[in-house]
Amino acid sequence: MNSLKRRSFVALLLLAQLPLLSACGPSSSDKAAASAEAPPIVSTVKVAATSLPRIQEFPGRLASTRISEVRAQVSGIVLERAFVEGSDVAQGDTLFRINAAVYQAEVESRAAALDRAEATRVQAARQSERTQLLLDRQATSTAQNDVSVAALKQAEADVASAKAQLDRARINLDFATVRAPIAGRIGRALVTEGALVGQNEPTHLATIQQIDPIYVDFTQSVSDPGFLPGRANSVSSAEVRLIRADGSIDDNVGQLLFSDVSVDPGTAQVTLRAKFSNPKGALLPGTYVRVRVATGNYANAAVIPPQAIQRSSAGEAQAFVVDSAGKVAVKPLRTGPLTAEGWVVLEGLSPGETVVVEGFQKIRPGSVVKPQPWKGPSSDKQAEAR
Repeated sequence: MNSLKRRSFVALLLLAQLPLLSACGPSSSDKAAASAEAPPIVSTVKVAATSLPRIQEFPGRLASTRISEVRAQVSGIVLERAFVEGSDVAQGDTLFRINAAVYQAEVESRAAALDRAEATRVQAARQSERTQLLLDRQATSTAQNDVSVAALKQAEADVASAKAQLDRARINLDFATVRAPIAGRIGRALVTEGALVGQNEPTHLATIQQIDPIYVDFTQSVSDPGFLPGRANSVSSAEVRLIRADGSIDDNVGQLLFSDVSVDPGTAQVTLRAKFSNPKGALLPGTYVRVRVATGNYANAAVIPPQAIQRSSAGEAQAFVVDSAGKVAVKPLRTGPLTAEGWVVLEGLSPGETVVVEGFQKIRPGSVVKPQPWKGPSSDKQAEAR
Protein backbone atom coordinates (compact mmCIF):
# COMPACT_ATOMS: atom_id res chain seq x y z
CA MET A 1 0.00 0.00 0.00
CA ASN A 2 2.83 2.32 0.81
CA SER A 3 4.41 1.62 -2.61
CA LEU A 4 1.20 2.51 -4.40
CA LYS A 5 0.95 5.82 -2.48
CA ARG A 6 4.53 6.76 -3.39
CA ARG A 7 3.88 6.16 -7.12
CA SER A 8 0.75 8.28 -7.06
CA PHE A 9 2.62 11.08 -5.31
CA VAL A 10 5.40 11.10 -7.98
CA ALA A 11 2.84 11.16 -10.81
CA LEU A 12 1.04 14.11 -9.27
CA LEU A 13 4.34 15.94 -8.82
CA LEU A 14 5.27 15.49 -12.50
CA LEU A 15 1.89 16.69 -13.68
CA ALA A 16 2.27 19.76 -11.59
CA GLN A 17 5.66 20.62 -13.21
CA LEU A 18 4.54 20.26 -16.88
CA PRO A 19 3.12 23.82 -17.18
CA LEU A 20 6.33 25.19 -15.75
CA LEU A 21 8.49 23.27 -18.27
CA SER A 22 6.34 24.31 -21.23
CA ALA A 23 6.51 27.94 -20.16
CA CYS A 24 10.32 27.86 -20.15
CA GLY A 25 10.77 27.40 -23.97
CA PRO A 26 9.12 28.98 -27.08
CA SER A 27 6.35 27.10 -28.76
CA SER A 28 6.59 25.78 -32.35
CA SER A 29 4.02 28.33 -33.47
CA ASP A 30 6.20 31.12 -32.04
CA LYS A 31 9.19 29.77 -33.96
CA ALA A 32 7.27 29.66 -37.26
CA ALA A 33 6.04 33.20 -36.71
CA ALA A 34 9.56 34.42 -35.99
CA SER A 35 10.99 32.74 -39.10
CA ALA A 36 8.18 34.14 -41.24
CA GLU A 37 8.88 37.65 -40.03
CA ALA A 38 12.66 37.53 -40.85
CA PRO A 39 13.18 38.26 -44.60
CA PRO A 40 15.75 36.11 -46.46
CA ILE A 41 19.19 37.59 -47.00
CA VAL A 42 20.35 37.90 -50.64
CA SER A 43 23.55 39.25 -52.21
CA THR A 44 23.02 42.19 -54.52
CA VAL A 45 24.91 44.69 -56.66
CA LYS A 46 23.96 48.14 -57.82
CA VAL A 47 23.88 48.72 -61.55
CA ALA A 48 26.45 51.33 -62.54
CA ALA A 49 26.82 52.99 -65.94
CA THR A 50 30.22 52.47 -67.48
CA SER A 51 31.94 52.79 -70.85
CA LEU A 52 33.04 49.53 -72.46
CA PRO A 53 34.42 48.63 -75.87
CA ARG A 54 31.82 47.26 -78.26
CA ILE A 55 33.09 43.72 -78.93
CA GLN A 56 31.66 40.99 -81.12
CA GLU A 57 32.91 37.39 -81.34
CA PHE A 58 32.61 35.08 -84.32
CA PRO A 59 33.77 31.53 -85.10
CA GLY A 60 36.48 31.45 -87.73
CA ARG A 61 39.09 29.32 -89.43
CA LEU A 62 42.70 30.10 -90.26
CA ALA A 63 43.79 30.02 -93.91
CA SER A 64 47.10 30.50 -95.71
CA THR A 65 47.67 33.73 -97.56
CA ARG A 66 49.21 31.83 -100.48
CA ILE A 67 49.16 28.13 -101.38
CA SER A 68 51.29 26.58 -104.11
CA GLU A 69 51.14 22.97 -105.26
CA VAL A 70 54.61 22.01 -106.44
CA ARG A 71 54.21 19.83 -109.54
CA ALA A 72 56.55 18.13 -111.99
CA GLN A 73 56.40 19.87 -115.38
CA VAL A 74 58.54 17.26 -117.18
CA SER A 75 58.58 13.50 -116.93
CA GLY A 76 61.41 11.49 -115.47
CA ILE A 77 62.79 9.67 -112.45
CA VAL A 78 63.22 11.64 -109.22
CA LEU A 79 66.89 11.51 -108.27
CA GLU A 80 66.93 13.71 -105.15
CA ARG A 81 64.70 15.45 -102.62
CA ALA A 82 66.61 18.58 -101.62
CA PHE A 83 64.51 19.98 -98.76
CA VAL A 84 63.57 19.12 -95.17
CA GLU A 85 59.90 18.36 -94.74
CA GLY A 86 58.08 20.96 -92.64
CA SER A 87 60.79 23.58 -93.06
CA ASP A 88 60.62 27.12 -94.40
CA VAL A 89 61.80 27.55 -97.99
CA ALA A 90 62.59 30.65 -100.00
CA GLN A 91 61.34 31.36 -103.47
CA GLY A 92 63.63 29.66 -106.00
CA ASP A 93 65.05 27.06 -103.60
CA THR A 94 65.70 23.66 -105.18
CA LEU A 95 63.18 21.08 -103.99
CA PHE A 96 63.56 18.05 -106.32
CA ARG A 97 65.96 16.97 -109.06
CA ILE A 98 64.64 14.86 -111.93
CA ASN A 99 66.93 12.85 -114.20
CA ALA A 100 67.95 15.44 -116.81
CA ALA A 101 70.14 13.34 -119.13
CA VAL A 102 67.49 13.18 -121.86
CA TYR A 103 66.83 16.91 -121.65
CA GLN A 104 70.53 17.74 -121.75
CA ALA A 105 70.90 15.67 -124.90
CA GLU A 106 67.90 17.45 -126.39
CA VAL A 107 69.52 20.81 -125.70
CA GLU A 108 72.72 19.75 -127.46
CA SER A 109 70.74 18.43 -130.42
CA ARG A 110 68.77 21.66 -130.74
CA ALA A 111 71.97 23.70 -130.46
CA ALA A 112 73.47 21.73 -133.36
CA ALA A 113 70.30 22.27 -135.42
CA LEU A 114 70.58 26.00 -134.76
CA ASP A 115 74.19 26.02 -135.96
CA ARG A 116 73.14 24.20 -139.13
CA ALA A 117 70.30 26.65 -139.76
CA GLU A 118 72.64 29.56 -139.14
CA ALA A 119 75.13 28.22 -141.68
CA THR A 120 72.37 27.81 -144.25
CA ARG A 121 71.25 31.38 -143.60
CA VAL A 122 74.78 32.72 -144.14
CA GLN A 123 75.06 30.86 -147.44
CA ALA A 124 71.63 32.08 -148.57
CA ALA A 125 72.56 35.65 -147.64
CA ARG A 126 75.76 35.54 -149.76
CA GLN A 127 73.86 33.99 -152.66
CA SER A 128 71.26 36.74 -152.44
CA GLU A 129 74.00 39.40 -152.49
CA ARG A 130 75.61 37.89 -155.58
CA THR A 131 72.29 37.60 -157.38
CA GLN A 132 71.47 41.21 -156.59
CA LEU A 133 74.87 42.31 -157.98
CA LEU A 134 74.29 40.37 -161.19
CA LEU A 135 70.82 41.84 -161.50
CA ASP A 136 72.25 45.33 -161.19
CA ARG A 137 74.61 44.48 -164.08
CA GLN A 138 71.73 42.91 -165.98
CA ALA A 139 73.60 39.60 -165.97
CA THR A 140 70.70 37.61 -164.45
CA SER A 141 66.95 37.63 -164.53
CA THR A 142 64.60 39.10 -161.98
CA ALA A 143 63.09 35.67 -161.39
CA GLN A 144 66.46 34.28 -160.37
CA ASN A 145 66.91 37.14 -157.94
CA ASP A 146 63.48 36.48 -156.43
CA VAL A 147 64.43 32.85 -155.86
CA SER A 148 67.58 33.83 -153.96
CA VAL A 149 65.69 36.39 -151.86
CA ALA A 150 63.07 33.77 -150.94
CA ALA A 151 65.78 31.29 -150.04
CA LEU A 152 67.33 33.84 -147.70
CA LYS A 153 64.01 34.53 -145.94
CA GLN A 154 63.40 30.80 -145.56
CA ALA A 155 66.86 30.36 -144.06
CA GLU A 156 66.20 33.17 -141.60
CA ALA A 157 62.88 31.54 -140.60
CA ASP A 158 64.68 28.24 -140.06
CA VAL A 159 67.15 30.00 -137.78
CA ALA A 160 64.28 31.53 -135.75
CA SER A 161 62.57 28.13 -135.48
CA ALA A 162 65.80 26.47 -134.38
CA LYS A 163 66.30 29.14 -131.70
CA ALA A 164 62.78 28.59 -130.39
CA GLN A 165 63.28 24.84 -130.24
CA LEU A 166 66.59 25.33 -128.42
CA ASP A 167 64.89 27.65 -125.92
CA ARG A 168 62.18 25.06 -125.31
CA ALA A 169 64.76 22.34 -124.78
CA ARG A 170 66.57 24.55 -122.27
CA ILE A 171 63.29 25.24 -120.46
CA ASN A 172 62.60 21.50 -120.17
CA LEU A 173 66.12 21.01 -118.88
CA ASP A 174 65.52 23.74 -116.29
CA PHE A 175 62.21 22.10 -115.30
CA ALA A 176 64.15 18.97 -114.40
CA THR A 177 65.24 20.96 -111.33
CA VAL A 178 62.03 21.64 -109.41
CA ARG A 179 62.21 24.93 -107.51
CA ALA A 180 59.94 26.62 -104.96
CA PRO A 181 57.52 28.97 -106.75
CA ILE A 182 56.81 30.94 -103.55
CA ALA A 183 58.34 31.39 -100.12
CA GLY A 184 56.63 29.65 -97.23
CA ARG A 185 56.47 26.46 -95.21
CA ILE A 186 56.62 23.22 -97.17
CA GLY A 187 54.79 20.11 -96.07
CA ARG A 188 55.65 16.47 -96.52
CA ALA A 189 57.03 15.13 -99.79
CA LEU A 190 54.41 13.25 -101.78
CA VAL A 191 56.97 11.28 -103.82
CA THR A 192 60.30 9.68 -103.01
CA GLU A 193 63.54 9.17 -104.89
CA GLY A 194 63.11 6.69 -107.72
CA ALA A 195 59.50 7.64 -108.47
CA LEU A 196 58.47 8.26 -112.08
CA VAL A 197 56.73 11.62 -112.26
CA GLY A 198 55.08 13.73 -114.93
CA GLN A 199 54.40 10.81 -117.23
CA ASN A 200 50.77 11.52 -118.13
CA GLU A 201 50.02 14.62 -116.03
CA PRO A 202 51.89 17.09 -113.79
CA THR A 203 52.57 15.05 -110.65
CA HIS A 204 51.87 16.71 -107.30
CA LEU A 205 55.21 16.62 -105.44
CA ALA A 206 54.61 18.82 -102.37
CA THR A 207 52.65 21.83 -101.10
CA ILE A 208 54.00 25.17 -99.93
CA GLN A 209 51.86 27.45 -97.77
CA GLN A 210 52.65 31.02 -96.83
CA ILE A 211 51.50 31.48 -93.23
CA ASP A 212 53.12 34.80 -92.35
CA PRO A 213 50.90 36.75 -92.51
CA ILE A 214 47.92 34.42 -92.14
CA TYR A 215 44.23 34.91 -92.90
CA VAL A 216 41.23 34.09 -90.73
CA ASP A 217 37.87 33.69 -92.44
CA PHE A 218 34.73 34.07 -90.34
CA THR A 219 31.02 34.53 -90.95
CA GLN A 220 28.41 36.92 -89.61
CA SER A 221 24.65 36.86 -89.93
CA VAL A 222 23.13 39.70 -91.92
CA SER A 223 20.46 40.03 -89.20
CA ASP A 224 23.10 40.86 -86.58
CA PRO A 225 22.50 44.39 -85.21
CA GLY A 226 26.25 45.06 -85.45
CA PHE A 227 26.55 43.86 -89.05
CA LEU A 228 30.12 44.81 -89.98
CA PRO A 229 29.79 45.20 -93.78
CA GLY A 230 26.92 47.60 -93.17
CA ARG A 231 29.25 49.87 -91.18
CA ALA A 232 31.74 50.64 -93.90
CA ASN A 233 33.17 53.73 -92.20
CA SER A 234 34.33 51.86 -89.10
CA VAL A 235 35.21 48.44 -90.54
CA SER A 236 38.65 49.46 -91.74
CA SER A 237 39.54 50.82 -88.28
CA ALA A 238 38.06 47.90 -86.32
CA GLU A 239 40.45 46.16 -83.94
CA VAL A 240 40.52 42.41 -84.53
CA ARG A 241 41.92 39.93 -81.99
CA LEU A 242 42.30 36.18 -82.24
CA ILE A 243 41.17 33.81 -79.46
CA ARG A 244 42.90 30.44 -79.55
CA ALA A 245 41.27 27.11 -78.81
CA ASP A 246 42.61 27.16 -75.22
CA GLY A 247 40.98 30.55 -74.58
CA SER A 248 44.19 32.60 -74.74
CA ILE A 249 44.23 35.77 -76.82
CA ASP A 250 46.91 36.18 -79.47
CA ASP A 251 49.23 39.14 -78.90
CA ASN A 252 48.99 40.43 -82.47
CA VAL A 253 46.23 42.80 -83.52
CA GLY A 254 44.71 41.86 -86.86
CA GLN A 255 43.41 43.93 -89.73
CA LEU A 256 39.94 43.47 -91.17
CA LEU A 257 40.42 43.26 -94.94
CA PHE A 258 37.05 42.83 -96.64
CA SER A 259 33.70 41.06 -96.66
CA ASP A 260 32.26 38.92 -99.38
CA VAL A 261 29.95 40.62 -101.87
CA SER A 262 27.20 38.02 -101.60
CA VAL A 263 25.20 36.39 -98.80
CA ASP A 264 24.94 32.62 -98.48
CA PRO A 265 21.27 31.91 -99.26
CA GLY A 266 21.28 28.79 -97.07
CA THR A 267 22.60 30.38 -93.87
CA ALA A 268 21.94 34.12 -94.46
CA GLN A 269 25.56 34.80 -93.52
CA VAL A 270 28.36 36.71 -95.18
CA THR A 271 32.04 35.77 -95.05
CA LEU A 272 34.63 38.24 -93.77
CA ARG A 273 38.42 38.02 -93.76
CA ALA A 274 41.07 39.43 -91.43
CA LYS A 275 44.87 39.28 -91.59
CA PHE A 276 47.27 38.56 -88.71
CA SER A 277 51.04 38.51 -88.54
CA ASN A 278 52.45 35.08 -87.71
CA PRO A 279 56.25 35.47 -87.45
CA LYS A 280 56.77 32.35 -85.32
CA GLY A 281 54.43 30.18 -87.36
CA ALA A 282 52.39 29.25 -84.29
CA LEU A 283 49.10 29.77 -86.14
CA LEU A 284 48.47 26.91 -88.56
CA PRO A 285 46.01 26.86 -91.47
CA GLY A 286 42.81 24.94 -90.88
CA THR A 287 42.67 25.70 -87.14
CA TYR A 288 39.27 26.71 -85.78
CA VAL A 289 39.46 29.90 -83.70
CA ARG A 290 37.25 32.70 -82.46
CA VAL A 291 37.59 36.23 -83.76
CA ARG A 292 36.95 39.19 -81.48
CA VAL A 293 36.18 42.45 -83.28
CA ALA A 294 36.04 45.78 -81.43
CA THR A 295 33.95 48.33 -83.32
CA GLY A 296 33.57 51.26 -80.94
CA ASN A 297 32.29 51.69 -77.38
CA TYR A 298 29.14 51.18 -75.34
CA ALA A 299 28.38 54.58 -73.80
CA ASN A 300 26.81 54.35 -70.31
CA ALA A 301 26.44 50.59 -70.54
CA ALA A 302 24.91 48.60 -67.67
CA VAL A 303 27.12 45.66 -66.66
CA ILE A 304 26.08 42.97 -64.15
CA PRO A 305 27.81 39.76 -62.99
CA PRO A 306 27.13 36.65 -65.10
CA GLN A 307 25.33 34.83 -62.28
CA ALA A 308 22.81 37.69 -61.99
CA ILE A 309 21.33 36.66 -65.34
CA GLN A 310 18.51 34.14 -65.00
CA ARG A 311 16.60 32.40 -67.75
CA SER A 312 12.86 32.11 -68.07
CA SER A 313 11.09 28.95 -69.19
CA ALA A 314 11.22 30.38 -72.71
CA GLY A 315 14.98 30.87 -72.43
CA GLU A 316 14.82 34.68 -72.26
CA ALA A 317 17.26 36.60 -70.05
CA GLN A 318 15.86 38.20 -66.92
CA ALA A 319 17.03 39.62 -63.57
CA PHE A 320 15.60 39.89 -60.06
CA VAL A 321 15.50 43.55 -58.98
CA VAL A 322 15.07 44.76 -55.39
CA ASP A 323 13.44 48.13 -54.74
CA SER A 324 14.03 50.47 -51.80
CA ALA A 325 11.47 48.60 -49.69
CA GLY A 326 13.20 45.25 -50.28
CA LYS A 327 10.50 43.95 -52.61
CA VAL A 328 11.59 41.65 -55.44
CA ALA A 329 10.50 42.09 -59.06
CA VAL A 330 11.53 40.34 -62.27
CA LYS A 331 12.64 42.34 -65.30
CA PRO A 332 13.22 40.96 -68.83
CA LEU A 333 16.56 41.94 -70.32
CA ARG A 334 18.18 42.31 -73.71
CA THR A 335 21.81 41.43 -73.25
CA GLY A 336 24.86 42.20 -75.32
CA PRO A 337 28.20 40.37 -75.24
CA LEU A 338 29.78 38.75 -72.19
CA THR A 339 32.87 40.73 -71.20
CA ALA A 340 35.49 40.29 -68.50
CA GLU A 341 33.45 42.62 -66.26
CA GLY A 342 30.17 40.75 -66.85
CA TRP A 343 27.15 40.77 -69.12
CA VAL A 344 26.43 44.00 -70.98
CA VAL A 345 22.71 44.78 -70.61
CA LEU A 346 21.39 46.75 -73.55
CA GLU A 347 17.78 47.08 -72.36
CA GLY A 348 15.87 46.36 -69.15
CA LEU A 349 18.01 47.92 -66.41
CA SER A 350 18.79 51.47 -65.39
CA PRO A 351 21.80 52.76 -63.45
CA GLY A 352 21.19 52.71 -59.70
CA GLU A 353 18.91 49.68 -59.64
CA THR A 354 19.75 46.82 -57.25
CA VAL A 355 20.07 43.36 -58.82
CA VAL A 356 20.16 40.03 -56.98
CA VAL A 357 23.33 38.03 -57.58
CA GLU A 358 23.04 35.18 -55.05
CA GLY A 359 20.17 33.66 -53.04
CA PHE A 360 17.62 33.01 -55.82
CA GLN A 361 16.40 29.80 -54.15
CA LYS A 362 15.03 31.89 -51.24
CA ILE A 363 12.96 34.40 -53.21
CA ARG A 364 10.14 34.77 -55.66
CA PRO A 365 8.57 37.78 -57.40
CA GLY A 366 6.77 39.97 -54.88
CA SER A 367 8.61 38.65 -51.82
CA VAL A 368 10.51 40.90 -49.41
CA VAL A 369 14.23 40.30 -48.90
CA LYS A 370 17.10 41.77 -46.94
CA PRO A 371 19.82 42.81 -49.48
CA GLN A 372 23.48 42.82 -48.63
CA PRO A 373 26.39 43.85 -50.87
CA TRP A 374 27.84 41.07 -52.99
CA LYS A 375 31.49 40.50 -52.18
CA GLY A 376 32.35 39.10 -55.60
CA PRO A 377 34.44 36.05 -56.52
CA SER A 378 37.74 37.83 -55.87
CA SER A 379 36.70 38.76 -52.32
CA ASP A 380 35.51 35.23 -51.65
CA LYS A 381 38.83 33.79 -52.74
CA GLN A 382 40.71 36.23 -50.53
CA ALA A 383 38.53 35.27 -47.55
CA GLU A 384 39.16 31.58 -48.19
CA ALA A 385 42.91 32.21 -48.39
CA ARG A 386 42.81 33.93 -45.01
